[in-house]
Amino acid sequence: MRDLLREILANYALPWFGTHGVSHWARVLETGLRLAPGTGANPQVIQLFAVLHDSKRINEGIDPDHGRRAADYAARLRGSLMHLINSDFDLLYHACACHTDGLTTGDRTVQTCWDSDRLDLGRVDITPTAEYLCTEAAKETVILAWAEGRSRSRLVPELIYSEWGLVKADRNI
Repeated sequence: MRDLLREILANYALPWFGTHGVSHWARVLETGLRLAPGTGANPQVIQLFAVLHDSKRINEGIDPDHGRRAADYAARLRGSLMHLINSDFDLLYHACACHTDGLTTGDRTVQTCWDSDRLDLGRVDITPTAEYLCTEAAKETVILAWAEGRSRSRLVPELIYSEWGLVKADRNI
């Protein structure tokens, strides 16, 4: 994962700790993994979605094609830094490509990816509502409150340093 993350960050156009950067990715990952037992989602796809879905943004505002660019980027990385069987890659590709389309139906892994991203909208002062969430697990009051608090406070998950290998000095990048 560290090699993949380093590759993604080497080509990331925005500040690493910006609105759509590594803190957001890590919160999406932790939220997705917290939802997965209740949804039956594939944790490997969740992990890859978390670090890829916003990796090809060109700005912090409106960027309607960033999901498709991220999905295409995942296709380029496949076989070198990322290994998934075809069916799992198809889920990852779809989850990345369509994560901003407002969809709520589909495969449970894709839905869990989308929910994990949407549950982090507090960072841009948007409160997620059940109507835009896909899974019952994401709609649970305790999950909504937990994710909202982390998102609004712009929590920097420790896994950025402990598992991804970034260093505290990277905060300024």
